[in-house]
Parts: sequence; C-alpha cells; structure tokens
Amino acid sequence: MLALAVVFINLALISYTIGVWSEKRSGQLQKKHLAFFGLGLLFDTVGTTFMKLLADSPALNLHGITGLIALVLMFFHTVWAIFVLWKKREIQIKQFHKFSLAVWILWLVPYSIGVALSFI
Repeated sequence: MLALAVVFINLALISYTIGVWSEKRSGQLQKKHLAFFGLGLLFDTVGTTFMKLLADSPALNLHGITGLIALVLMFFHTVWAIFVLWKKREIQIKQFHKFSLAVWILWLVPYSIGVALSFI
C-alpha cells in the first residue's frame, strides 16, 4: 500500500504542476488547466488516504497538518477555478495563475516534508 501511496502522491505532483505551469505559460485559466487541477486533487486525496491507512498513530504531526491544509487549499483552488471559468470574468481568468502558483508552492511544503521523512 505504501508503493501505491507514493505513486498517487507523485501523480498528484505531476498533474498539479502541469496544470499550474501550463496555466502560467498560457496567460489565462482554461478548462484543460482545471482538468489537471482536478486530477491533482484526486490523486492527492487517494495517496493521502493510503498514507493515512498506513499511519501508526492517529495524532497529527507537521507533515499531517501541512498536508491537510494543502489538500483543503487544493480543493478550494479547484472549486474557485470552476467558479472563475463559469463567471467568465476576463480579469480573473488572466490573474488566476497568481493564486495557482501560491497554492502550488504551499502544496510543495508537505510534499517536501514527506520526501524528507522517507529518508529517515
């Protein structure tokens, strides 16, 4: 199950990174970016669920707390992207990448902690 958790978390990293950086490069939010955000959220949720099932302790640690925050931010980010595309406000569509980059950077915190913990 650990191998599956690692695979899904890395699929989340790949999907979310493609979504965020392709949005940044294109200069505006598009439906294909939303699809990558959604895949990243799905993969992260599945990977996190596997990791939670493997956890020895129900207590939250730094990795667990930052991971939960990142997952909530990813969810909010994806829902907000849906709203922005639905409303079709041009300024928000062109400025959305700033929010995307911030969430992506914050998501990298628990990811990096997890990678570091794997070496301990």
